[in-house]
Formats: sequence, structure tokens, C-alpha cells
Amino acid sequence: MHYLFKAASAVIITFVIIAGIGIPMVQGNHGFFEFPFIPGLEEKARNIFFHVPIAWATTLAFIMSMIYGIQYLRKQDIEYDLRSVSSAGIGMILCVLATVTGAVWAKFNWGAFWNWDPREVSIFILLLIYGAYFVLRSAIDEDGKRAKLSSAYSIIAGITVPFFIFVMPRLMGGLHPGSAGDESGKGPVLELKMSGMMLVVFFSSLIGFTILYFWMYSVKLRANRIEHQLKSQE
Repeated sequence: MHYLFKAASAVIITFVIIAGIGIPMVQGNHGFFEFPFIPGLEEKARNIFFHVPIAWATTLAFIMSMIYGIQYLRKQDIEYDLRSVSSAGIGMILCVLATVTGAVWAKFNWGAFWNWDPREVSIFILLLIYGAYFVLRSAIDEDGKRAKLSSAYSIIAGITVPFFIFVMPRLMGGLHPGSAGDESGKGPVLELKMSGMMLVVFFSSLIGFTILYFWMYSVKLRANRIEHQLKSQE
């Protein structure tokens, strides 16, 4: 199955990269195979095909880690602990990528890589929360105790994810579209204010990065299973 995930994500993300970068952006009337010129964003609008889907995949990874943490506490099966930590690890990688792509976008749009916007602060807090999760795991040697504590932590951490990603940035004023007091509305993503071709590329990217997460997760899980088996034989 992981080979299918790998092939599908490679094909879809390759399409997104080629289409997202290569399709021309024109002012005024545009055809289906052209992107409309967006004042204020211009060519930088292409980053929406990468930054937002990566942020979505980050959220998915952390939520899946929480779900597997719940499953471990219910069934006391170490397999669910391995699944939980595998998903959290992929979530950390994606969270760093979301932070980097967002910082690049901020530099060209707002003049600095970091502006302490509520969304930037929220993703930074998530990095700290899940960084502490891995510190916790590394500090405990006994498998059962480590699994129980980290599963409980993953549940608490997972509950905070929707708040920091979706709720807090909309309760506070900021530079991102959709912040409190923003008269322009919720932004082009939530309101789907994109042309037909932009929607095709955007949703393809969402699907592609979702599949990429599942492929990366399957690879990480296999590695963690092998590591656990080797430690068990020592």
C-alpha cells in the first residue's frame, strides 16, 4: 500500500509544482488555463498551493497522533503508541515546512520573515508543544510508562491543535486574511475566491499532501516497528 501512496503523491505533487509555477498569471479577462492577477499578492499568490496544504497535512498528522494515543489508552497495545509517535513525528516535519513556507510568504508580502502575527505565533506554540512531546518520550526508558504518559500528552496536545490553527487566529487582529476586524472577509481559501484552474491546482495539492502524509507515516511506522523489535530482543 505504501508504494501506491508514494506513486500517487509523487504524480499529484509533481502536477501541482508544474501547474502552480508554470501556468501564467494575467490581468483582466483570463482563460481556464490562466490564473487571475491578484492585487497585493501578484506572483506570490502561487504559494497558496503549497503553504496551505502543508498546514492542513500538519493538522491531520497531529490529530491522527491524538486518535492513536486514545486507542493506546483504551487497548494498552504498543502498536498504537508506535502509530501515535510516528504520526507526531511526521507532523513535526510538516509543521516546520509550513512555518518555512509561511515565513517566505511573509517576507515578500509584509517585509519580514516573522511578524508575530497570531497565525505565526500559533504555529510556533505548536512546535513547542510537540517538541516537548518528544523530550518527554526521550526522558522515559520503560516502554509501558513512556507509552502511557506520551499518549495522555498527545491527547492534550491534539485538543489544542484546532484551537491554535483555526480559532485563535480568527479571534485576534492580524495580517492574515480572516483575522478579527478584517473587512476583506475570510480570505480566498475559505471563501473559495479562486478561479477554476486555481481551485483544481489547490485541491489537487490538498489531496497530494494528504497522500504524502500517509506515505511518510507508513514509512516512519515501519521504521519504529523495527526499532521496537530490535530493542525488545536486547
